[in-house]
Amino acid sequence: MENASYRTVMGNPQAPYENSLARRCGLATDYHGVTHPSLPNYLAATGGSTFGVADDAGPRAHPIAGDSIFGQVMRAGLAWRSYEESMPQPCDLNSSGRYAVKHNPAAYYTELRSQCAADDVPLDPNLDADLAGGHLPAFAFVTPNLCHDMHDCSVRTGDGWLAARLPAILDSPQYRAGSLVVVLTFDEGEDSANHVATIVIAPTIPVGTTVGARLDHYALLRGTEELLGLAALGAARRAPSLARAFGLQP
Repeated sequence: MENASYRTVMGNPQAPYENSLARRCGLATDYHGVTHPSLPNYLAATGGSTFGVADDAGPRAHPIAGDSIFGQVMRAGLAWRSYEESMPQPCDLNSSGRYAVKHNPAAYYTELRSQCAADDVPLDPNLDADLAGGHLPAFAFVTPNLCHDMHDCSVRTGDGWLAARLPAILDSPQYRAGSLVVVLTFDEGEDSANHVATIVIAPTIPVGTTVGARLDHYALLRGTEELLGLAALGAARRAPSLARAFGLQP
């Protein structure tokens, strides 16, 4: 999700679904984006670095030769997919309509170019098809469009989108079998504190769990890598693990 501070979402009656999830699952109460604007946060969460990027320019301006969790998963012989809402075609390197390439980190990593067209795909109908077929990848990155992520539209609109989308994931065979963790987070907040809501959803997390440790996108990356049996990248090596903070095991 996009550009909403913790206080904008948590406790807000315009976000009933997210607040319900937080009460039923796990909530990180001191989670932060690492910088502003959007793109370097997406790179940090997937590559362990901002790679010196300080703007939202596209992949042609910022071809990232560094490693990423997508590349790690690929080299480990596992599957990854990035599901991008409103993206006109797979691995689209140009923003259009409500699709923003700056919110699609897989499109920036040059190592992924040969795989990008197959695995960086429009959200619809691919996510529903993969859920129905029991073919969710080992690692998935899901990005709503500029309205549904709260960037251009209201908190209520984004919350409604989540309420319509997440139940199918949480009713999937993978989730019910205990093999799926879902992390709902925001790229950045609305001020210098960069404090954002992050909800961690897994069958093993006790109802109402809260974690007060300071966490960020590097902690998310480290926790995800640990769950997948991968080495930590970049700044994730020095970060606390979000997975360990919530008692999650590989």
